[in-house]
Amino acid sequence: MAAAFTILSVGGPAALFYFQPTDEELFKRYNPELQRKSLENRQGRQQDFDNFVTKLKEYSKSDRPIWEAAAQDEARTRANSAEEQKKAAAEIQKRREEIKRQAINGQ
Repeated sequence: MAAAFTILSVGGPAALFYFQPTDEELFKRYNPELQRKSLENRQGRQQDFDNFVTKLKEYSKSDRPIWEAAAQDEARTRANSAEEQKKAAAEIQKRREEIKRQAINGQ
């Protein structure tokens, strides 16, 4: 019984390690179009991951749990985004009014 347990507990993960393809082998199996797309998007995905890790490091420096710090940062980001959208909408409205005035004066 112990021998069967040892074979299964050691042999199972070893077989998985042996039969599981590496990332390079999977990449070689892609068709050329998917390989090209993967290579094009690699830089962006790497940058996103680096930003994610950087934010996690910042969150871990605070006294609060990471999920609370992340939620607070996300709320702050949303508030800033909402302010920027309001400013952009106000700028667009000003441009429209200016164009209308120019059109009225030009006629």
